[in-house]
Amino acid sequence: MTASRPLRVAIVGSGPGGFYAAEALLAASAEVDMFEALPAPFGLVRYGVAPDHPKIKSIIARYQKSAEHPSFALLGNTEVGRDISVEELRRYYDAVVLASGAQTDRRLGIPGEDLPGSYTATEFVAWYNGHPAYQDRVFDLSCECAIVIGQGNVAVDVARILTKTTDELADTDITARALQALAESKIREVRMVGRRGPVQAAFTPVELKELGELADCDAVVDAADLVLNDASRAELEVLKWRDAKKNCDLLTEFAARKTSGRSRRLVIEFYQSPKELRGGDAVKEILMERNLLAGEPGAQRAVGSGRIDVVACGAVFRSVGYRGVPIAGVPFDEKAGVVLNLEGRVTRDAVAVPGLYAVGWIKRGPSGVIGTNKADAAETVKHLLADAPALSRCAEPSRDAVLELLESRGVRVVSYPQWRTIDAAEVARGAAVGKPREKFVDVDEMLSARTRA
Repeated sequence: MTASRPLRVAIVGSGPGGFYAAEALLAASAEVDMFEALPAPFGLVRYGVAPDHPKIKSIIARYQKSAEHPSFALLGNTEVGRDISVEELRRYYDAVVLASGAQTDRRLGIPGEDLPGSYTATEFVAWYNGHPAYQDRVFDLSCECAIVIGQGNVAVDVARILTKTTDELADTDITARALQALAESKIREVRMVGRRGPVQAAFTPVELKELGELADCDAVVDAADLVLNDASRAELEVLKWRDAKKNCDLLTEFAARKTSGRSRRLVIEFYQSPKELRGGDAVKEILMERNLLAGEPGAQRAVGSGRIDVVACGAVFRSVGYRGVPIAGVPFDEKAGVVLNLEGRVTRDAVAVPGLYAVGWIKRGPSGVIGTNKADAAETVKHLLADAPALSRCAEPSRDAVLELLESRGVRVVSYPQWRTIDAAEVARGAAVGKPREKFVDVDEMLSARTRA
């Protein structure tokens, strides 16, 4: 590729993985077009990060620098696989980078999982964060007790949002609809349950600490759950388990507290696996099996003890991991829920597919934090740039040609400047009610706002 004919790359997805890849490619003088199914960019930073964590969302400022680069274009409201295929992209781009993330939840695989009152973390988080595709969801919060299954940071987010007061959420960018529903919630106890012990829990100390600082909710831990087996004690001695030591210290502190008479309780429980949801027409109880741990340090697994407890509840939120969704024409590992790849080069039958790459969760699975995607994207882009001299040049290296094709198909593409107009409208709506923004939760509303001065 030359200065007169730079490398042209399409990135499919506008979350952290996609933007870190764009940053690296722009630094290498490539032209980058980023395709996003929604009118709004930034993926899970916008629709996955909890509304009461604004500092995490500040990373958007870094992505904006890439978005404002003269060699970058956003093609929002354009879904690859619906409006244009990966194969068609190959006509207009020398390389395609898949950055579509992990868009769905892993299942528990137990009886009653699909009963009304059983929800996925994905839909609940997307709903309160204003994702347009999830605004038709209805969450019944009229019960006394809710169960959150899982102990990663997403599970902590769900538990925290369910137990915060509306005053604690009123000045965030949570949607007005969600805030009203939470204000009317009758939930007084949330039980966050993990199948292994406190050392193996996936939440971070920063997230865990917040659970002990809620305005009207007591964090409750049974001290008996903090008695560790030999293998777990050995894990605490290994450097990579340093967060586990901080977690255990915090949990010990929670266990020692006396309840303060707050109106809600958040109970953090370990060594339990869900076996069945019951209730006929809706969830009314969950069967939990008590577990033991077996295996070597760092590889312990939960083994059922046969002891079953029945817990009355009216809502269950399942947060046991995400998985990617297959993309038409792209090799996919159904078991792992990722695109088949080797260090970001997409593979078919263990052979790299020329010009096709992956970054982020669709590449490696749902692991790490936002910053993890920087090194992940750098690895993929390094291979892409090394391959570039041997890549076949695309037949029609023209952004205008892509836009003409999409227009012919009735796609209402949202550019980055148009997104900034939508963004400004959201901020103005929020300022009127004392919030950082009031998100549009309907695609048509967003598309109408994009043309306003």
